[in-house]
Amino acid sequence: MTNEHPYPPAFRSGDLVTVSGRLGVTETGELVPGGFDTECPQAFANLDTALRSVGADRTDVVKVVVYLIDIVDRDGLNRVYEEFFAEPRPARTCVGVASLPYGGAVEVEALARVRDV
Repeated sequence: MTNEHPYPPAFRSGDLVTVSGRLGVTETGELVPGGFDTECPQAFANLDTALRSVGADRTDVVKVVVYLIDIVDRDGLNRVYEEFFAEPRPARTCVGVASLPYGGAVEVEALARVRDV
């Protein structure tokens, strides 16, 4: 698997931040073993890393879109989401899809607005 992509993990334009889809992969680009239960927390950790790369953090997130290859994993997603985001949590969409890159079980993308300090 390659880590070279024609897009950045995150992009900032003024106070707006978009985060490209984050999979449950390690720094070497390999899916973490264990399927959804391990990939989902890793995907959210990768979301954190992407946000930090452009001067944002999870408290700046206003919208999340999650893609699942098995919608049955929605309850597990909800548990990870509740642990990852403090109240008030950002809006979220969850979509069931036929497949994801590299055979992943979950992919997470986000929109954030960086507050003035």
